[in-house]
Amino acid sequence: MHYISDVLYWISTGLLVPVIILLIYFFCRALLLAGAFFGQYLDRQKVLKKLSPTIDKLSAENIKALSEQLPKKHHSLFVSHLQELLSSSDSTAKMEKVLADFEVAAENNLSISKLLTKMGPMLGLMGTLIPMGPALVGLSSGDIASMAYNMQVAFATTVVGLFSSAVGFVTLQVKQRWFVEEFNDLDFISQLIRENMQ
Repeated sequence: MHYISDVLYWISTGLLVPVIILLIYFFCRALLLAGAFFGQYLDRQKVLKKLSPTIDKLSAENIKALSEQLPKKHHSLFVSHLQELLSSSDSTAKMEKVLADFEVAAENNLSISKLLTKMGPMLGLMGTLIPMGPALVGLSSGDIASMAYNMQVAFATTVVGLFSSAVGFVTLQVKQRWFVEEFNDLDFISQLIRENMQ
C-alpha cells in the first residue's frame, strides 16, 4: 500500500509542470480572446449601426436593397453569411445550407471560450492541490521556506485558472447572445426571400 501511494504521489507531482505550462498557455489565449472580443464588438457595432434600420423595415419587395448597403470590408460572420444568403436567393436548399453554415461557424467561434470556461477551473484546482502535498511535507519537517514556495504556486495557479475561466465565461455568454440575434435576422431575411420567390 505504501508503494502504491508513493507511485500516486510521483504521478501527481510529475503533473505539476504540464499543468503550469497549460495554465500559462490558457492565460495567453484568454488575453488574445479578450482583444479579439473587443475587436468583434467594434465591428458588430458598425454593422448594426449601418444595417439595423434597413433590416427593421425590410419586406419581400425591397429585399434587394439590402445587398447594396452591405459593407465591403468586414470581419463579421453575419455579413459574410448575409452576402451568401442574398446570392443564394434562387434556391431554398442553398439558403438552408447558409443558415446551417452560420450555426457551425458560430459554434467554432465559441469553442475557445467554452474551452477556457471548462479547463480554467480544472487546471487551477489541479495546480492548487498538487503543491499542497509537498507543502504539508515541508510543514511536517519544519521546512517553512519549502512550504511557503509551494503555497505560493498553489495560490498563483488558482488565480490564473479562474482568470482564464472568467474571460471565457463572459465572452461565451455575450457572443452566444450575439449569434442568436444574428441567426434570427438571417432566418427572417431568408423567409422574406422565400416570399419573394413565390
